[in-house]
Amino acid sequence: MQALRHSVRYFRQKPAPAHYWQALGALFFAIFVVLTTGVARAQGLPALGDGDEMSLASERSFGERIVAEIYRDPSYVEDPVLQQYAQGVLDRLVKASLARGEMTPEMHERFAWKILLIRDRTVNAFAMPGGFFGLHLGLLAVVDTPDQLASVLAHELSHVTQRHISRLIAQDKRITPLMIGAMILGAVATTHSPAAGQALMVGGQALAVQTQLNFSRGMEREADRVGFSLMQPAGFAPQGFVQMFDKLQTANRLNDNGSWPWLRSHPLTSQRIADMHSRLPKDLPPAPPEPLAHAMMVGRARVLMRPGIELWRQWVNEAQDARLSQLSLSARVSARTQAVLAAEQLNEYPVARAIFTALQGDVRGNGDALRQARLMDAELALASGDARGALQVLGPAAQKEPRPEMLARTQALLATGEAAPMAAALQTWVTLHPHDGAVWQALAQVWRADGQMLRAIRAEAEAQVAHYDYAGAVDRFRAGQDLARKSASSQDYIEASIIDTRLRAVKSLLDEQTRERRLDQ
Repeated sequence: MQALRHSVRYFRQKPAPAHYWQALGALFFAIFVVLTTGVARAQGLPALGDGDEMSLASERSFGERIVAEIYRDPSYVEDPVLQQYAQGVLDRLVKASLARGEMTPEMHERFAWKILLIRDRTVNAFAMPGGFFGLHLGLLAVVDTPDQLASVLAHELSHVTQRHISRLIAQDKRITPLMIGAMILGAVATTHSPAAGQALMVGGQALAVQTQLNFSRGMEREADRVGFSLMQPAGFAPQGFVQMFDKLQTANRLNDNGSWPWLRSHPLTSQRIADMHSRLPKDLPPAPPEPLAHAMMVGRARVLMRPGIELWRQWVNEAQDARLSQLSLSARVSARTQAVLAAEQLNEYPVARAIFTALQGDVRGNGDALRQARLMDAELALASGDARGALQVLGPAAQKEPRPEMLARTQALLATGEAAPMAAALQTWVTLHPHDGAVWQALAQVWRADGQMLRAIRAEAEAQVAHYDYAGAVDRFRAGQDLARKSASSQDYIEASIIDTRLRAVKSLLDEQTRERRLDQ
């Protein structure tokens, strides 16, 4: 409770900027509501339609068009540490959903099941068509346990697996992806010009939301129940669902400045809260305490939200106060994590090192937290210009190195001018994960540093493909073709053939995307 009040106080002191990610969760809620014309049955799980009108491929394609806009926005966060942590929670839920039959094998194969991190201090998460999810750093900064984070993601995952968007489109064929796209673009435009954004959005939506509120609550109850059923099979304490609801209910009473958009896009009712409480088995063991690795993720998210120099300075000072030792271990670890990273942002590396030494003592003997501390140690070394120190901290490369370590090692080796050996590991990774734009970009840097310009251009193009920017990818592939014509190298001849093949494939994707937009019109 004290932490929650502190969070609300923080948001009041530092109001969130007018930003479209704050509205995007509510936007999808509005889409769900605007598209429907009926009211769900009150008994059992709501009968929300059969969802047969929109194919899985069409829904995935629709989601990709939305996500392409997110990738281009400066508020999109590419942080390998937080990304791996949040994605790990979602992956466990997806696996449980597949095992329980909540999603079909075809849906599992076709949809992305990917989290995109958004640099926004508001507490929000949202689902998009095709298995994409947006997660605000503000939500990561206030959840006390991974179980609470899992409860939010399980709810959003269930919106996707229950095909809510396609079901509602099926019920009102007058609504087209173009109209929905206009609403999304209106939210995007609001970031730069509120007047332009409002002009693009449909004026009558507020009334529609009010008149169809009962149906939206039916969908929320369905997402609650299906999401709750995934918690134990995924290895999370179901109490996390109830704890998150209680946290949201408290925030609903305390908050008055719009810092919790999840409350608006997912209206909390006494029925939903009572339903979750009633579903907790009586003989459940106590929920596990906050893991130290999770406490470190919370501290990291708070710093990456970029709350400003004043707050960073405050966190550094608090971490140097002797009274910090009076906090619980998890609270102390979170406070020291955010202080180390805040000092790094302030370029105060000796201070960061001193606090980090104390943090190392806190996490001694905890494997997951020690791994995060090692990554933070390497990050500090890199930020202060000690690339060789970062490599020493990371140690020898494992045969199958985790993504955060692999990317950190690549940056350190690039700084020392010895990155060429990383090409093989990066190539293996993108072969298995072709939609990982950050690794493609790292591979492009490695090849460029090694003088392999044609390969570097191809990797840059593949990074654009991974972010669904097909027009940008076509431009880079064509730049590769131009460069290949000037080269007589046999190796470049092979690379040029690959570029020609990929250009045709991506050009086809671009043409298909263009046709879809014209059909929407």
